[in-house]
Amino acid sequence: MTDTTSAPEAGPAVEPDLQIETTGIEIVTPDKRTAKPRDLFWPWFAANVSVFGISYASYVYGFGVSLGQALLVTVVGITLSFLTCGVVAIAGKRGSAPTMILSRASFGVTGQKVPGVFSYLISMGWETFLAIMAVLATATVVTKLGGDGGTATKIIAMVVVAALIVAGSVAGYHLIMKLQSVLTWVTGAVTIAYIVLTIGQIDLGTAAQMPSGSAQAMIGALVMVLTGFGLGWVNIAADWSRYQRRDASSGAIVFWNTFGGAIAPILLVVYGLALIGTRPDLMDGIALDPIGTLADLLPTWFLVPFLVAAVLALVSGAILGIYSSGLTLLSLGLKVKRPVAAGIDGAILTIGAVWVVFFAESFLGPFQSFLITLGVPIAAWAGITMADVVLRRRDYDDAALFDGSGRYGRWNPTVIVLMALASVVGWGLVINSFAEEAAWNNWQGYLLGPLGLGGRDGDWAWANLGVLVALLIGFVGYLLLQRGAVRRQETDA
Repeated sequence: MTDTTSAPEAGPAVEPDLQIETTGIEIVTPDKRTAKPRDLFWPWFAANVSVFGISYASYVYGFGVSLGQALLVTVVGITLSFLTCGVVAIAGKRGSAPTMILSRASFGVTGQKVPGVFSYLISMGWETFLAIMAVLATATVVTKLGGDGGTATKIIAMVVVAALIVAGSVAGYHLIMKLQSVLTWVTGAVTIAYIVLTIGQIDLGTAAQMPSGSAQAMIGALVMVLTGFGLGWVNIAADWSRYQRRDASSGAIVFWNTFGGAIAPILLVVYGLALIGTRPDLMDGIALDPIGTLADLLPTWFLVPFLVAAVLALVSGAILGIYSSGLTLLSLGLKVKRPVAAGIDGAILTIGAVWVVFFAESFLGPFQSFLITLGVPIAAWAGITMADVVLRRRDYDDAALFDGSGRYGRWNPTVIVLMALASVVGWGLVINSFAEEAAWNNWQGYLLGPLGLGGRDGDWAWANLGVLVALLIGFVGYLLLQRGAVRRQETDA
């Protein structure tokens, strides 16, 4: 039986700003490919400009590195992480379809469901986490203002946050792009004000006295930065470039994607390194309550705009994620319209956030452990997808992306085995960072001893080499094993 996944053609061009986007996983028609590469700046910048980024400086220092080492890790790590998104975004303009549909070119029309499941789980997980953080941040700041940050406040915050996320993701691409350009100015202005109000507390001389760390510590910090920023978005990167013209410059797409995503986090983490290097006493508080700890440095009159900006930034990121997870859900075979899929994911997000905020006694540690574990196969998938983009010279075959009897086939066993191998090796070189809260996840790190890296308690354990290794195995393995297959596909075209 022929494995086909068809979708109706999008209708004629309409005024996009006033319509709910109905385009789902089908190919975006030429009349709707009106975006320019520079338009990619707005969604990536808005989703990543948040005072929350300052808290990452604490996590970088947590690896025991100096100010100079931390600056190097931050600039290199964040830039490279969003560069991966920029490379994957090229696929969006070549195929005018969501990321996981384009992944069928390398995995097969049915085989794509393997990385699709991982992509869906990690997208839903991180966006639920962002919603939880937005609700808890609201309760924290309300308490600091002298109010009651208890159940009633959390319920109101949950309703508002969930409504914003669901409404934005259901409305779709055009409204999201417009909202992101507005949110950029709002969150950017408040972030600048935060810096102005707290910069007097910085003493670079004190920060420069942070002791230096080992090579393992620097690699661990680098991997944390990679996974905490761009690699957390890479599985949805082409979703925002599929409205680009096919003749748009690939270099421009990579640049605006990388620049838009990286510039704000680099500046924020660098500022955080100076601030927390001066005030290392903030590190413990940030680990437990990043928004609340950062708010402690502010005058009372600025807490309300700080709260609004922090919540909007978190919501902005969640909207992007839920929009894309809805597209991934459709790519897995759910037969509904795109807005319905986004609504389903919004409902799942809301239920998950409600459970954590109001009922779960110990959840965030195990939850984050689960998400970090999913990061290894996503890194393997990212390596494979980037290699596929590098090898191809032509646009994707639109029809074959939806037809298992086409040139991409139903399954590509070689690539699926490659992803599995990269994941198994990767999991063997990382450890569970939440060992006490998620003891069931302590099976990782099984290669650290046999490979002479000191075992789970050695210096290399916290370097989380598995993420980089999984990405490299996926990338190099695909280049070596699939070069001929890609060439045959393009020759047949």
